[in-house]
Amino acid sequence: MRLVTESIVNEKELWEEKGFIMPGYDTVKLHENTKAAPAWIHFGCGNIFRGYIACLADELIKSGEMEGGIIAADSFDTETIEKIYVPFDDLVLLVGLRAQGDKYLRVIGSIGGAVCAKGDGVAKLKEYAVKNSLQMISFTITEKGYAVRDMNGGVFPFVAEDIAKGPEGELNSAMSIITAMLLERYKAGAAPIAMVSMDNCSQNGSKLRESVMFIAEKWHENGFVDDGFMAYIGDESKVSFPWSMIDKITPRPDMSVCEELTNMGIEDMQPVKTNRGTFIAPFVNAEMPQYLVIEDNFPNGRPPLEKAGVYMTDRETVDRAEKMKVMTCLNPLHTALAVFGCLLGKTKISEEMNDADLKELVYRLGYKEGLPVVIDPGIIRPEDFLDEVLTQRLPNPYLPDTPQRIATDTSQKLAIRFGETIKAYEKKGGTDSLVLIPMVIAAWIRYLTGFNDEGAPMELSDDPMMDELKAIVKSEWFKNNEPMDKAAVEKLLKNEKLFGTDLVKAGLADKITADLEAMLSGEGMVRKILHEKLA
Repeated sequence: MRLVTESIVNEKELWEEKGFIMPGYDTVKLHENTKAAPAWIHFGCGNIFRGYIACLADELIKSGEMEGGIIAADSFDTETIEKIYVPFDDLVLLVGLRAQGDKYLRVIGSIGGAVCAKGDGVAKLKEYAVKNSLQMISFTITEKGYAVRDMNGGVFPFVAEDIAKGPEGELNSAMSIITAMLLERYKAGAAPIAMVSMDNCSQNGSKLRESVMFIAEKWHENGFVDDGFMAYIGDESKVSFPWSMIDKITPRPDMSVCEELTNMGIEDMQPVKTNRGTFIAPFVNAEMPQYLVIEDNFPNGRPPLEKAGVYMTDRETVDRAEKMKVMTCLNPLHTALAVFGCLLGKTKISEEMNDADLKELVYRLGYKEGLPVVIDPGIIRPEDFLDEVLTQRLPNPYLPDTPQRIATDTSQKLAIRFGETIKAYEKKGGTDSLVLIPMVIAAWIRYLTGFNDEGAPMELSDDPMMDELKAIVKSEWFKNNEPMDKAAVEKLLKNEKLFGTDLVKAGLADKITADLEAMLSGEGMVRKILHEKLA
């Protein structure tokens, strides 16, 4: 058994005997339909796309609601296409990990082609972009994928290079490539289209729009694009940027899942690590709970996503659902477990939920400091969502998620995961009652020293701001080998881009620096402060 077209066609019964749900349609014909009349392009070829978004399309194709599939594009790590898409005929093997221990097995065939967004690949994407059939371009490129400026407001060098080259140059950033694709669509008749961020960040559609408009405005200033193009992308009846909320945990591939699939007789399931550090496999292991809420603003039409379980609604409801999840019911809890888990030597999220202090930490973060300012989206009850997270999702022993994975790009997440809640408390009268959120922020700064709570060096997860942060937070602060620079810490805490608000003005600086100083004072102090705060 191999995850290729020939095997899933000729050995379909064998796959089904093993418990796999099969595509139920001609995947070769699907590729032909997709390339002839593309309706959906997706940027970001990682696990959340393969294990969730592609699965939604699979449902709609199987039920006859879609004739073509999704064209997958990647501008960040094109090796994933070369090593995981091409050898497996763009097929995906989904392994759903239920908390009871049984598995949901599915072969997904909805990806109708994959494109490396470099060189000739960009030309191919521009060809697709001019097709009137194209209804949307969606994204799961993570928060940093939309960034055009650094934490100090300066334009990233690779973005500045794109601005100087113009739309016909060899472009570096996804935002520049997307803007160039929109320019081609404009020149071919200005057909409408929806640009749908499905990334795990608040007001994601606005983030995408701001970045596209920034590139376009700079190109306009440099004479590369005309006034008509600016009017086209500025008109939401032509080019819309719907907001969305997505939620499904899709960790890096687990070797025990790989071994189980291999023992079932499926060949070549081994994960690969790309030169850019992506760890990816032909299969996706994921939790079963999933949520996708999208603002229903598609000027060129759309697939009937609601028939696959997507909540299609208005922008206000999306915003409320996103804030519920990102500010209160999941993401802050994840970040707290990530930071403390790394410091305390944990290697699995479910393991952390067996630690009395860490379990109490996330329960109190959610129920005591989060829920008092949560906004009910109406379509999902916050208390029910939080209860599912705490009692089913985080403790799931079969979900191989790690604090080290979740700690990736923390600098890009703090403003929403904690900053919005802090601002909500400021509006309600003050932050005096907040105890755990400032402690988590202090623990993150302590984490940046690169030593765990036992005093051993630890590897820090990737973060686009790591060099800037390490220039401020010194490893020597640990155990007072060099006194903590309180002025430098307070300057960091005033960074609204990083934290979403000025934490000094919010009245939290003293709490954070006091916790940080205590955590820096020696081995075992992270655990001690955590335990004392909870007591």
